[in-house]
Amino acid sequence: MLAPIDGLTGPQFRSVLAVGVFFAGIVFGYLVGRVNKRLLYAMDVDDAVEGTTVERLARRAGSTTVELVAKFTSWVVYVVAALVALDVAQFSVRNPLWYPFLSYLPSVVLAAGVLMAGVLVGDKAELYVSERLRSVKLPSLSVVPLAVKYTILLVAGLVALSQLGVAVNALLVVLFLYVGAVVLFTLVATRQLLTSAAAGVYLLLRQPYGIGDRVAIGDHEGIVQEVDVFVTHVEAEDREYVVPNHLVFKRGVVLVRE
Repeated sequence: MLAPIDGLTGPQFRSVLAVGVFFAGIVFGYLVGRVNKRLLYAMDVDDAVEGTTVERLARRAGSTTVELVAKFTSWVVYVVAALVALDVAQFSVRNPLWYPFLSYLPSVVLAAGVLMAGVLVGDKAELYVSERLRSVKLPSLSVVPLAVKYTILLVAGLVALSQLGVAVNALLVVLFLYVGAVVLFTLVATRQLLTSAAAGVYLLLRQPYGIGDRVAIGDHEGIVQEVDVFVTHVEAEDREYVVPNHLVFKRGVVLVRE
């Protein structure tokens, strides 16, 4: 009566069961990857990551961000299936070679996800800030998008390291110093921006010149094409000048009568 039970617990049966568990995990991991890929495309993630650093790196590797994320989730399932199969075969995952890895795996996956999200959000934030500042031709503001990007990356890196159990107390001090430096630089860099905004409000309210007028602002002379809060667009015969409004007050403006 005990022979069938012994057969179900014998090494041969455990080996066969382990193989079955492993191949079932392979199939399940493949399906998880396929489902994740379709979900990511359905959520327009491919469009959201277009132009980011992650997408450029993925393209260089002959793939896409969506495909890499889908493959990553599949491989996580593959690794878990392999470890479970080893445990079924009584190659215990509590062995020093396997148990630390298995217990560390969720943290590694979460840290990788945080880093990828940080890179994507950082790139998108850089693009967004660059778009907002594109019409403001102030050289000191050109580094603001990069500062925003690297601030997000630094925060994501600290969160990822904390997930891996790394002490980040010293790094938090560095983060606070960095954020303080960024805030100070932003205040200094935007001083001219705020001055231009105040001058732009005055120009829009008083309208000393308008679209179509020929003006001379310092060394720049041409036809006014646009006046907004921050800059004045002046077009000459073969070029267009974008003059910050604070320079209009500093250099003065001359209406040219033809």
